[in-house]
Amino acid sequence: MSAVTQGQPKLYESQKLARWYFIVAIALFGAQLLFGLIAAYQQINPRFLLDVAPFMTNRTLHVNAMVVWLLVGMVGGVYWFLPKETGREVVGITLAKIVWWVLVAGVAVLVGIYLFVQYGPGKMTTLWFIMEGREYLEAPRWVDIAIVVWVAVFLFNVIATVLASRRITGILTVLIFDLVALGALYTAGMHYQLNLTMDQFLWWWVVHLWVEATWEVLVGVLMAWSLMYLLGVSRRLVETWLFIEVALVFGTGILGLGHHYFWIGTPEYWLGLGGFFSSLEPLPLVAMVVHSVYDAGAHRLGTVNKPAMFWLIAQAFGNFIGAGVWGFMQTLPQINMFSHGTQLAAAHGHLAFFGAYVATVLLLVYIAFQNLRVPVQVPLDSRLWKWAAALLILGIVGISAAFTLSGFTQTLIERAVGGSTWAAFIQGYTHPWYANTLGWRYFFGWVMLTGYVLLVIDLASIGKKRTA
Repeated sequence: MSAVTQGQPKLYESQKLARWYFIVAIALFGAQLLFGLIAAYQQINPRFLLDVAPFMTNRTLHVNAMVVWLLVGMVGGVYWFLPKETGREVVGITLAKIVWWVLVAGVAVLVGIYLFVQYGPGKMTTLWFIMEGREYLEAPRWVDIAIVVWVAVFLFNVIATVLASRRITGILTVLIFDLVALGALYTAGMHYQLNLTMDQFLWWWVVHLWVEATWEVLVGVLMAWSLMYLLGVSRRLVETWLFIEVALVFGTGILGLGHHYFWIGTPEYWLGLGGFFSSLEPLPLVAMVVHSVYDAGAHRLGTVNKPAMFWLIAQAFGNFIGAGVWGFMQTLPQINMFSHGTQLAAAHGHLAFFGAYVATVLLLVYIAFQNLRVPVQVPLDSRLWKWAAALLILGIVGISAAFTLSGFTQTLIERAVGGSTWAAFIQGYTHPWYANTLGWRYFFGWVMLTGYVLLVIDLASIGKKRTA
């Protein structure tokens, strides 16, 4: 029997393109875990691959692979749902396919630069063609421009499709508004500033507002579509919570950005503003899912895609715990004075990214694979996805717990007791509470990688036996 079985809807061209987005996203997920595992081992044995790929190279590849694969997965999700929402093929799909192959080639070139060139002289040519050198924004300027062009083409696809369909919904309105911000906010990182405070000020606009604001709203759009698809939730319900999320993310999120401004030379009023508003962003997504599940529970909570349903729930509460709880517990200025720059930030980052974005992309992948593998009304389920999910979640919780303990050690010994002296810095990093966490971090990295392997095997096999 062919891949498209009886009872399955015919795929739009944009959904075929989304399939490639998902495949590349999952492949880059594996690269992120591999480079992260190598970096974790290098903290135990610093001489490992020192002359080939030192720690900072692997860390850069680990972080950048994460950013790219998550954004690729979410864009793929929009290409998957957009024709369903508008009832027609995406306008400009040929241009979207061309840009897609340019994107894949660009990622391959960038990985080669990171691995084999790594750094250059302190000149503008290095900034444009090798590396900018700023943490999390290491990519050279040509990559920055390529990302903005990619988002611009993506925005054109969405707007042109909406205009051609003559159907505008609340979800599509939020999506268009968010994509404009997605492209515009990234340009804040392209300004070269001699003043370090000003440079950090704009740098945080990309690191926080680009990832934690525009991405959060994009996730809200994708979660709204997913809830409607999985549970048949009413459009009115999900759009109401989506509008509340937009108000909180762009209303409080911009002010919440101030918790990054505490110690870079900005005015003191950011202490109160940043500390108060920074924890409100994840709340609407949790409320949207809880309300939707409660509403669907009145109709026996029926769904034909169990792995997607699991990752939907995991996203809501993982986002709340990782971004909300783990973020808020260190953003108040009275606490951040001691915890800033410690491994507590890494614990928050790992939990937040996994809960908010990794779970979202895996949700989208399983939704797509149901349409690719089985008829619409046939349940998609297996034993393997449960093991994969359990190991991935166990791994990220273990890694984040290790980061939390080491960050607490730094906060207590290096900052509160030692007074942030050089001797206190050495004492904090050599303390058993910190040193022992390096091994635990490495161990749970292997747990996550094992879960990833099971995930790939499951995605390659789920639904095939039932279809045959």
